[in-house]
Amino acid sequence: MKTANEKLLDKLIGHEVDLQHLSNAQVVAIIKILNSKDAELRAALIEALDNLGTNLSAASVDGALSAVLRLNQSTFAEIRQALDQATDSLIGYEIAFQQGALQAVIPAVVQEAFPIAAVQFSQVKAIAQARPFQGRLLREWMSGIEASRAASVRDAVRSGVVEGRTTAEIVRNIMGTRAEKYADGILQKSRREIEAVVRSAVSSTAEAASDKAYEANSDIISHVEWISTLDTRTSTTCRIRDRMPYTLGTYLPIGHKIPWLAGPGRIHWCCRSTKLPILKSASKLGFSDGATRASMDGQVPQSTTYAEWLGRQSAARQDEILGPERGKLLRQDKLKLDDFYNDKGKFLTLEELRERLE
Repeated sequence: MKTANEKLLDKLIGHEVDLQHLSNAQVVAIIKILNSKDAELRAALIEALDNLGTNLSAASVDGALSAVLRLNQSTFAEIRQALDQATDSLIGYEIAFQQGALQAVIPAVVQEAFPIAAVQFSQVKAIAQARPFQGRLLREWMSGIEASRAASVRDAVRSGVVEGRTTAEIVRNIMGTRAEKYADGILQKSRREIEAVVRSAVSSTAEAASDKAYEANSDIISHVEWISTLDTRTSTTCRIRDRMPYTLGTYLPIGHKIPWLAGPGRIHWCCRSTKLPILKSASKLGFSDGATRASMDGQVPQSTTYAEWLGRQSAARQDEILGPERGKLLRQDKLKLDDFYNDKGKFLTLEELRERLE
């Protein structure tokens, strides 16, 4: 029989897959808003260039591009509104999921003594809105992309006119070409940036909701473990933290020195890591019933760590992830995955690794 911890891990793994699908869907929806304005933006650019005189001062160019800049502003207002609605829906969904997952795996007799606490939507939303990721709040990232996009268009127009390019050439440089699916235009940069922000907003919001849910149920949750995705795209920062335990609420390392930093889902752009709440044993909760003990007192869920997974991969896959020199050191058993990091979880350079081997 699976323990409550093992059942909870199964549920959370499936949930992370669902969140990845949700993230993909939100990116598609937001980029669709951006792309839907392309025809209008192209027309406004052509009109602005046709009406632009010889005065290429910033004020003059901004005046000629006024319709373009207004369209850019309104587009981002629509994107922000759509993203706000998406994160609100995610908060509600995540609150319900976390509560339901705990209720589904914890024995009824335990829940009678320790009812699963629900968290308030307003609490999670306040935390999600106030907690920066990668140094800025969500609204600040979006405002920055909006301003950068406007500046890129303005600069491309000015430089194009100075270099004697035709209107068609300038517009093509900004918008991109159909043959390349418009990925070769200046505006592609903002698409990539928006995608990264949307994915990070989804993961950060979901983690904020689970933070609050686990902290609200600290009477039955002992601590949390960092869970990293087992594939080649997992970052160096997440590889070393996989399955490492941290205190609940304060998120201090337990039995190691690798810091939590911003936490899973937030430690870097588009982070796919999450955390697993480890339930307290029946004895710690004051229960002696045999069935309850069997359910609650099992070991922490046994699951393949990133280091174990990496060790079973082919040489080519190991080299892809670590680099050829590190991959060779791993296969020669000269260094383990942990040895590629310092005691603070920083990925060591090849020079630093060579010093360790001397």
